[in-house]
Amino acid sequence: MAAREHIERRPAMYMQVAQRMADDIRRGRYQPGELLPSEAQMVEMYGVGKATARAAVAEVRHMGLAESRQGKGTIVLASGQVLPATSVDRSIQRTPKGSWHLPEVTKTEAPAVSRTALDGPPALLLGQQDQDAISIDRMLYDPATGARMAHRVLIPMATAAEVPSLAERPDAEVSDLYQQLAEAGLSLSFTEHVTARTPYPDERTALGISDAGPLLITYRITADADQDRPLLCEELKAPAATCQLTFPVTPTKAATKRSTRRQPE
Repeated sequence: MAAREHIERRPAMYMQVAQRMADDIRRGRYQPGELLPSEAQMVEMYGVGKATARAAVAEVRHMGLAESRQGKGTIVLASGQVLPATSVDRSIQRTPKGSWHLPEVTKTEAPAVSRTALDGPPALLLGQQDQDAISIDRMLYDPATGARMAHRVLIPMATAAEVPSLAERPDAEVSDLYQQLAEAGLSLSFTEHVTARTPYPDERTALGISDAGPLLITYRITADADQDRPLLCEELKAPAATCQLTFPVTPTKAATKRSTRRQPE
């Protein structure tokens, strides 16, 4: 049987309308301070329904290109006037009793657990190319802005063998996974790697990203601080147009420089 060919599906109609409006704003058709067309006007302009027009305007707002004002309508914003609407807190807190606390997020569905072979950036960061791992996938949602994010935890089988409780319930909250590692006698350290790229078609559909919108990707590596040994990888994918990542920064001590002066003989 011949291998199935991949067919790229077109974005939803509201996304196509939103992208057209975004392009018009960037080209100067709609200037900062001007009103965008009303829903009724959009129905006539694009030949779509009211629900599609309403969703398209919401998407333009999520892109940070416009905002709705009571009694006026949707007004175009100056470029760079606002930050993306959704602030994604990437902090990690340790309570006085030793438990771990992470910012709360809304999940849209139950996590999906599967077994996979590590590849790409997670494999490089974990130092385990082609090794088996447990994958836990969640879809996150910000009810205030409508932003959607994809979250994945990768537990290498080597880590699960060292801390067997991880394999017993891999879909536990991430803070619980940290707790299990700590209770196994591991001192934890965390490093976040942030990058961006053009989203793949399935990512655009799942996260509601316009054709021109970039995708933010973070890889958080949890490591054994004593041996500098990677233990877990968390991957977060978020639309750059609607999400900003925030990190608390804790200063560290600078490395002590060795003196190059010759000691007197």
